[in-house]
Amino acid sequence: MEKKTFVTKEQLDEIVKQYPTPFHLYDEKGIRENMKAVKEAFSWNKGFKEYFAVKACPNPFLINILKEYGCGCDCSSYTELMMSSAIGCTGNDIMFSSNDTPAEEYKYAYELGATINLDDITHIDFLEKTIGTIPKRISCRYNPGGIFELGNGIMDNPGDSKYGMTTEQIFDAFRILKEKGAEEFGIHAFLASNTVTNEYYPVLAKQLFELAVKLEKETGADIKFINLSGGVGIPYRPEQEPNDIRVIGEGVRKVYEEVLVPAGMGDVEIYSEMGRFMMGPYGCLVTKAIHEKHTHKEYIGVDACAVNLMRPAMYGAYHHITVMGKEDQPCDHKYDVTGSLCENNDKFAIDRMLPEIEMGDLLVIHDTGAHGFAMGYNYNGKLKSAEVLLKEDGSAQLIRRAEEPKDYFATFDCFDIYKKLVK
Repeated sequence: MEKKTFVTKEQLDEIVKQYPTPFHLYDEKGIRENMKAVKEAFSWNKGFKEYFAVKACPNPFLINILKEYGCGCDCSSYTELMMSSAIGCTGNDIMFSSNDTPAEEYKYAYELGATINLDDITHIDFLEKTIGTIPKRISCRYNPGGIFELGNGIMDNPGDSKYGMTTEQIFDAFRILKEKGAEEFGIHAFLASNTVTNEYYPVLAKQLFELAVKLEKETGADIKFINLSGGVGIPYRPEQEPNDIRVIGEGVRKVYEEVLVPAGMGDVEIYSEMGRFMMGPYGCLVTKAIHEKHTHKEYIGVDACAVNLMRPAMYGAYHHITVMGKEDQPCDHKYDVTGSLCENNDKFAIDRMLPEIEMGDLLVIHDTGAHGFAMGYNYNGKLKSAEVLLKEDGSAQLIRRAEEPKDYFATFDCFDIYKKLVK
């Protein structure tokens, strides 16, 4: 089975004349259409808001596209807050969901007016000491523990996760926060990652909605929003059936009307913090075959490496590969597709059946729009690639230049050796 690329070989041949491989390429049309679908799926909830998980793809050009449709930013660090502020996101447009949080990050989030989502009950005192008060609007992250299961099996293991408060703790946290002056409350939970099933959000929603009813009744807290966080995944493998966000939205609506409306909580706003679903399929890594090796296996060496896409090396994650211009040729050659790091796990594919690859062929590695460029690093002194946007009109726009050696050496600029490094 072959996944379709959002760029043609003819388009790519023109783009690489201007921007040498490797680079990450993003699909403006796909991003916009997907954002519209998400808004439509949850249009039944007047206060619905998607807070894009900045960690998944921290590029202001791309986030600005989402922002046109009312999307906010889900931030987890100081620099993500800085980026969000720079593109005009402040106040309730920012959800600050962090853990093991340094004081300066809480302080900056508060200065921006962000909604702070507390990961632990001990952070209440820490936050109060840091900023001198408790914000009027506050959220708490919930972790029920145990194993999270759906009808199609085990999804994840919240009991082994470092995130969130226990059931007892979140009740205590709401009481304490209310005593300290908090007036508007939110609940947040992330119980499973990259779920490719329409069941996840509705099942999670039911659990959080029932919790919200009990919390409001027992603590008197005014619950304004429930944040379903992320976890809605994408089909990395071509045989997987993609999530249908409209079916998911309808599933959440049914549970909302079953649980919250009868409890007099029909005005609660629903939030999401999707990163992978919002951007993952609309990015790809473009790389070129530059070496072939015939030893105990057949190897194709490309000019990208795990610096550009860490997931296969780190998780053994599958990313589909298209050899451009050979989509209709038989996949009758077995290759390991490798990068140039001094690590044997620097492989984009192992024993992958592909068309015969010749030197100079362009390879598109699919689904890198989330946790692709963002997870890059500089091991072996490798430099991060450029990011390019394929615009709706078919033109290409550079939205992040490739790193240069001067960037790698920039933190030596206070030493004499810097002059020799960048001469």
